[in-house]
Amino acid sequence: MNRELTAHYLIRVGEIGLKGNNRRMFEQQLKENIKRRLKGLEARVTGGRGRFFLELFSGNPAVAEEVLASTFGIVAFARVRVSEKDMEAIRATAAELLQKEVRASASGTLSFKINAKRTDKSFPLNSYQIAVELGDRLTRDIPGLTVDVKNPDVSLQIEVRDKVYIWGPQSAGPGGLPVSCAGKGILLLSGGIDSPVAGWMMAKRGLKLDAVYFHAYPYTSDEAKEKVVQLARILAPWNGGMNLFVVPFTKTQLKIKERVPKEAVTLIMRAGMMQVAHMAAEERGAGALVSGEALSQVASQTAGSMRFTGSVTDYPVFRPLIGMDKEEIIRTAERIGTYETSILPYEDCCTIFSPKHPLTSPNFSKILGIYRQAGLENELTEAYEESERIYIPPYPENE
Repeated sequence: MNRELTAHYLIRVGEIGLKGNNRRMFEQQLKENIKRRLKGLEARVTGGRGRFFLELFSGNPAVAEEVLASTFGIVAFARVRVSEKDMEAIRATAAELLQKEVRASASGTLSFKINAKRTDKSFPLNSYQIAVELGDRLTRDIPGLTVDVKNPDVSLQIEVRDKVYIWGPQSAGPGGLPVSCAGKGILLLSGGIDSPVAGWMMAKRGLKLDAVYFHAYPYTSDEAKEKVVQLARILAPWNGGMNLFVVPFTKTQLKIKERVPKEAVTLIMRAGMMQVAHMAAEERGAGALVSGEALSQVASQTAGSMRFTGSVTDYPVFRPLIGMDKEEIIRTAERIGTYETSILPYEDCCTIFSPKHPLTSPNFSKILGIYRQAGLENELTEAYEESERIYIPPYPENE
């Protein structure tokens, strides 16, 4: 039985098309990611070699467009109109699209060009003839429409294949690589501005993330926890879903406060968090940890401090913000939708337990000795084992 299309989209990819023998793996991952995010909608993804098509048979096209605009690996997409293979049908479909663009123009006028491609050689007109005849008819039929082949307001694309496919302006995708094609990572997610941006940037490079959050109740409130859960919900669609480990960290932090010099508390705490993230990486089969550290932003983010905190794990620690300034990070947070949640006034455990004068240039051997002498293995293991596990799907939970 033939199904009626609700909407049809052309999808363009960028970096994937430059891959060599493993290009098919990247393309298949992109298809799977799109279908997973469209759960509940009847859809089909086809194509390859740099171009894909999404056929939507049920559901709201606006939902599909939101998915395409936030799926890593997609450079651009356009809604495609499908026409029968005769010039009158092609003209009517193209006219409908262009009339919409003219109405949207502030001046009520619009310049356009037609790029026609005839793949089906049985069609009576060649590519050039299609463009010339159609351009002539459309400019006569639609007031305010003019041809400009050098610098048009709109380029109309027409492909004649099994049917005729017509599309106009394209919408931007986020680019990058399909999530999961680069393996798995564990994000140290706090309630601040930086770590969600770091996670988003690594997901854009194809790393599938789970996250750990360190909760110090009652020193940090349940509102602080909910804030981080909300940040994870914002990241989850980009990331194709996410497991969030809420780690009860109060007991560990109190032990650190008891056992180490005041000025070393922040660094020892950060190292403990890395060790817990290491445990999550082992459980989840991850290949790296991800941190929102930016060089010299705070005391624990100097080169010497990061050398130490990274030394307690043998996983690589990716720090994608390392060379960014705060304004760049904030602009990215605003763009991806995490900023307004990140600035809600609920303190995290790092803020509450920070000393007034933390170490900024620790002696590596000395600080490592302090960490080992603190004997936190039991507390860290217990905290991890008592973690609350929250799965956040890649689509709104009420769908």
